[in-house]
Amino acid sequence: METLTEEILTTVIKKRPAISHKGSFGRTVLIGGNTQYGGAIIMSAESCLKSGAGLVTVITAKENHAPLHARLPEVMVLDWHDQAAITASICNADVVLIGPGLGLTNHSLILLKLVLDLQEKQWLVIDGSAISLFAQEKLTLSHPHKTVFTPHQMEWQRLSGIPIVEQNELANRAFQKKLAASIVVKSHRTEIYTNKNIYRCPLGNSAMATGGTGDTLAGMIAGFLAQFPRKDATICAAVYLHSYIGDLLATENYVVLPTTISAALPHYMCYFSN
Repeated sequence: METLTEEILTTVIKKRPAISHKGSFGRTVLIGGNTQYGGAIIMSAESCLKSGAGLVTVITAKENHAPLHARLPEVMVLDWHDQAAITASICNADVVLIGPGLGLTNHSLILLKLVLDLQEKQWLVIDGSAISLFAQEKLTLSHPHKTVFTPHQMEWQRLSGIPIVEQNELANRAFQKKLAASIVVKSHRTEIYTNKNIYRCPLGNSAMATGGTGDTLAGMIAGFLAQFPRKDATICAAVYLHSYIGDLLATENYVVLPTTISAALPHYMCYFSN
């Protein structure tokens, strides 16, 4: 297992070319946010946007449209019952993230199956409720090498069948090879299992243990994949920067809110791009 260092950030995060436009930095589509958990998809959208994705579209319940527009006017929004618009948006995307606040209803499952059916060129990040649905329904991937799961330890237990107390490098690696997708197992020391290697993030702290932290990380991974080369290092850089900022904020804050991490993203990405 390779321990990540700050070098991963300067390796991945590069200064933007002078001649560019919003399309140069990727089209991302984020799907989630039912009437109860709208904040989850809003936090994912915020971190995706502030990590540099060029165009961000959120597909969510109508109740979340006004709050999303008020907080993030740069983000586009679609009704998650408008299948024609959803299909067009997914087909035009570079990266799709599904799961934050998605819920476990039949409609949630319909959206997940649609995304899985439409995935071709797009990279796919599967988070939160979508992981539970994927495991519950025993779904399969058409393009595992372009898919990233971002489970916390209980979601990983549901997906892999490995009890939390038995989750270790050997057991996790065995199931990852079977699934053939990249896995970001979120914990006190997050581990990243890819088809090429296993990585460990040495950063992170208890001040980050609050609702929305995982949603923010998922949005960052989507944002990084949208604009940087789509490979292991890019996923690792998003994980490392998320915890790096969290550790810095924790030196002066008893609790590190996910939205505070997102607010700091443009500053630190500029710092590491120089």
